[in-house]
Amino acid sequence: MVDQVFSNYIDGLRVDEFKSITKEVCKLPSILSPALFTKIDPNSTGIVTRDAFIKYWIDGNMLTMDTASQIYHILRQQGSNYLRQDDFKPVLDELLGTHPGLEFLRNSSEFQGRYAETVIYRIFYYINRSGTGRLTLRELKRGNLIAAMQQLDEEDDINKIIRYFSYEHFYVIYCKFWELDGDHDCFIDKDNLIKYGNHALTYRIVDRIFSQVPRKFTSKVEGKMSYEDFVYFILAEEDKSSEPSLEYWFKCIDLDGNGVITRNEMHFFFEEQLHRMECITQEPVLFKDILCQIIDMIGPEEENCITLQDLKGSKLSGNVFNILFNLNKFMAFETRDPFLIRQEREEPNLTEWDRFAQREYLRLSMEEDVEEVSNGSPDVWEEPLEPQF
Repeated sequence: MVDQVFSNYIDGLRVDEFKSITKEVCKLPSILSPALFTKIDPNSTGIVTRDAFIKYWIDGNMLTMDTASQIYHILRQQGSNYLRQDDFKPVLDELLGTHPGLEFLRNSSEFQGRYAETVIYRIFYYINRSGTGRLTLRELKRGNLIAAMQQLDEEDDINKIIRYFSYEHFYVIYCKFWELDGDHDCFIDKDNLIKYGNHALTYRIVDRIFSQVPRKFTSKVEGKMSYEDFVYFILAEEDKSSEPSLEYWFKCIDLDGNGVITRNEMHFFFEEQLHRMECITQEPVLFKDILCQIIDMIGPEEENCITLQDLKGSKLSGNVFNILFNLNKFMAFETRDPFLIRQEREEPNLTEWDRFAQREYLRLSMEEDVEEVSNGSPDVWEEPLEPQF
């Protein structure tokens, strides 16, 4: 196969001609083609010869590696033992330049950049479990990124690739950020974040987020959250069934950082919830009843405290955090919202995040339809919503 491809290009292959080697010979996702080409052509001659490919792929033992190891070695910088966010930029550049599902974005360089950033942040949120910003080979192997990359070659509808690459998911995240960022300086402060989800969160939990206990902000502006910080927050907030989310919120509630959540710590956060219920004439729920409910849901090894492992062992853990600091979701849980129950039954393979993004994108599309009608343009919405900020 190698000889067959190179026989038509005696002088070697240029980067746009190299994709068949990446896909058919190396059996790798095509979005890795420019990165692989650059690895084989470190001197930037613009040409990869048959001998250069053989030397890198076969003599370099790439052929004997599993797919994750191959991708890791292609993307990482020389001498590095991990992948950085920047190492994924050539992959996203190729995706944006070639995938038919993102063609409508090609004249919008600013939002191409925002989309690429969002995808990379999502990758690191879910896969870089150490939270160091340094993605190891072990983490890459344990994650589902490679399967999503392979799906890109098989599926023209980018929104069907819900892991990491969905444009609709990006659009929802960025719209949420834009709505909160009132002065559009690309930063969010406490007063902005408290408005999230129609004022769903308590002041105490927002204070904990801004104390940077669950995650140190990448923002260099004191008291402000960057877009990257917000991506981590919204993924944690809207999918409390995932392990990264459980770890994020556990750190928030564990006030003394001793690795367990105590009755007093839960009471501290629920106290504000109780006050908010009284303010909206909602019948208050006594903390002792809430505590019994939480213990029943989690079934911790020790009744006087809850560990992170206890939470990871229960399918209802996300509800515990909603009880403690998200009033809207707590009330929806208490009333057993029939819409949410039906949605879960109809789409059991979707995560909480997937369902949230689906609902929000539909809401945004309907708002755009209404705006078009009010402006005298009643066309039915069919195409992806394009950024109009």
